[in-house]
Amino acid sequence: MPSAGDTRTPERISEAGAPRGNPFGARFVAPLYLGASLNPVNSSIIATALVAIAAALHIPVGDTAILISSLYLTSALAQPAAGRLAEEFGPRRIFVAGITLVLVAGIVGSLAHSLTALIVARVLIGAGTSAGYPAAMLLIRRRAEQTGHAAPPREVLGGLSITGAATVAVGPAIGGLLIGGAGWRAAFWINIPVAAVALLLALAGIAQDPDPVRFGPPRALASRIDLLGMLGFGGSLTALMIFLDALPRLDWPALAAALVLAAALAGWELRAAQPFLDVRLLVANGALTRTYLRNGLTLMGTYVILYGLTQWLEVARGLSAYQAGLMLMPMGVLTALAARVVSRRAAVRWPLIACAVLLLVGAMATLFVGSGTPIAAVICVTAVFGLTSGAGTVANQTVLYQEAPAAALGTASGLLRTFGYIGSIASAAITGTAFHRGVSDSGLHSIAWVLVAISALVLVMTVLDRQLARADRHHTNQPPAGARNPGPAPSTEPTRTEIPRTELPRTESRSADMTTGTHTTPTPALDPARTALLLMDFQPVVLGAVPDPQGVLARAGEALAWARAHGAHVVFVRVALADKDAAAVPAHNKTFSQAVAAGYLTDGTAATAVHESLKAEEDDLTVRKTRISAFASDTDLRAELRARNVDTLVLAGLSTSGVVLTTLRQAADEDYRLFLLADATADPDPEVHRVLMEKVFPHQAEIISTADLAALSAAAQ
Repeated sequence: MPSAGDTRTPERISEAGAPRGNPFGARFVAPLYLGASLNPVNSSIIATALVAIAAALHIPVGDTAILISSLYLTSALAQPAAGRLAEEFGPRRIFVAGITLVLVAGIVGSLAHSLTALIVARVLIGAGTSAGYPAAMLLIRRRAEQTGHAAPPREVLGGLSITGAATVAVGPAIGGLLIGGAGWRAAFWINIPVAAVALLLALAGIAQDPDPVRFGPPRALASRIDLLGMLGFGGSLTALMIFLDALPRLDWPALAAALVLAAALAGWELRAAQPFLDVRLLVANGALTRTYLRNGLTLMGTYVILYGLTQWLEVARGLSAYQAGLMLMPMGVLTALAARVVSRRAAVRWPLIACAVLLLVGAMATLFVGSGTPIAAVICVTAVFGLTSGAGTVANQTVLYQEAPAAALGTASGLLRTFGYIGSIASAAITGTAFHRGVSDSGLHSIAWVLVAISALVLVMTVLDRQLARADRHHTNQPPAGARNPGPAPSTEPTRTEIPRTELPRTESRSADMTTGTHTTPTPALDPARTALLLMDFQPVVLGAVPDPQGVLARAGEALAWARAHGAHVVFVRVALADKDAAAVPAHNKTFSQAVAAGYLTDGTAATAVHESLKAEEDDLTVRKTRISAFASDTDLRAELRARNVDTLVLAGLSTSGVVLTTLRQAADEDYRLFLLADATADPDPEVHRVLMEKVFPHQAEIISTADLAALSAAAQ
């Protein structure tokens, strides 16, 4: 997973057509919900078509299981890949491309006359629908950040979960109705109208990605998206799928290949500059990793019942596809209701515990289901799993939103689905093994015993996860999702997901004045190889507004000399507006509308160039920004820092209340280790400078002076 993200600004989003009122209105969320539902509905709707497909193609019912596993395998690979591509090329572009592919897949499946053609259609469906969820999560996160939402937009995330979770459970009922009336091809052609509507809504309701597509040389592009990491991930999952699909026969070569490829993948990702699967993050961020495992195991249990019980109802109880699907309708309704209830809660620990308990209760109840069990009792059992699915999906998604690095949410969301699909692949293997010699009550009970073990493990994992309780305490104190961020909390350090890094020795800053470089608490040492010095807005147009411009400029030069001598990365940030940038500034933007009117931020003038005393070298990065934050630039600053393996930033700039404040707060939210050079920072208002240095910035950064840099870097050696 990458640790970088988007460089778009609220103004650009507004220019592209974002609503001025509710940022999460129906026009924005409707295509996201519909697009995200395409994958789960295709995952579940096929369950009621397998028997009819086998009869039409004159093949054993067991052979049609590949239509399930092929979509799951493709989705398991494509979900995180789509998330990574959305981070790299823009979530709207990837979202639209995925829906278009689903349209093509619907046509291919509708015209298919062989199992091979159906497999191709399912693979295309898996690839296309995989773009929906990670792109939607990334679009939601960016919209929340750009509109100042301090807490997760629970209602929006809940709607996304409700759509996905409900369609999983309702899919068999819809599929049974369609297939009963129009034949098994309906499981494929239904994608055509649904995808067409989703595509039209997306084009009309989602603002265009403002950043141009940057392909670059093929080798550089492959490095940016970590193509080798994707291929290694795909190879290991494919081998695992082959092993699971062969059960109950043990395919040891496939298992060995999966393990070897997984080990090779881990080794590669530890060395990759921009890893597709950030192994360090998974190791360091236990809360995120446990969320993946918990979600995968929960969905494994849910899908075991979804597929196993559907086949049992059709074969052992003699129900039609429509009748079997209709019996699962209460499961779908309760999935939506449970998701709705949980999405309105800030806490997640107790919903996850309740989910695990319900999963265990449902598993034990399935042990008593047989051919003579009344239909009403069977429906009650499925209803329990509906509650489990709804509560678990929403709560795990919320934990992911809270724990994953903001800029890597696309890949992280895809991985959440990947773990779910691994669980689904395993559920197909469990069902196939249990019904290997025929669908029967004993086979259903074998499935139930496996489910008892799974649910017990999920319950233990959840109860013992202390991070869930800590996260609940933190996030329940946050303002509601619709509230604006009120600013820094002066006495509490916010809970943050740390970027994985090697533990460095610590030194101590000796200064006592926070306005010049400033505290006596232990300070983590600097590793220059993973550090970038950001020299921000040292331009004639800005220098003239601050007191002692020559003094602050001289200390910026000292910091630059330190970076050169110790091998730290250097980033020059300057503010300047090209003609198109000036034209895009709305009148209500007080700062930049005045700058446009006065013409003093015009790009290409001496006033907006980096001061001549700060000389750039070939390996330095120069960023031209069009708003206050250094991240609001025409260069993908996050991607550039990620490419250089940077996890630590040293900040210096003008002014303290402008670029320094906005860049520091944003970098803190993205989990960089931060050092602020107080004596290489200034503000037109000395009192504002003092308050920020003494009361605000210490909660996000280490406040030091340029004289401290040498000692800090030496301590890391």
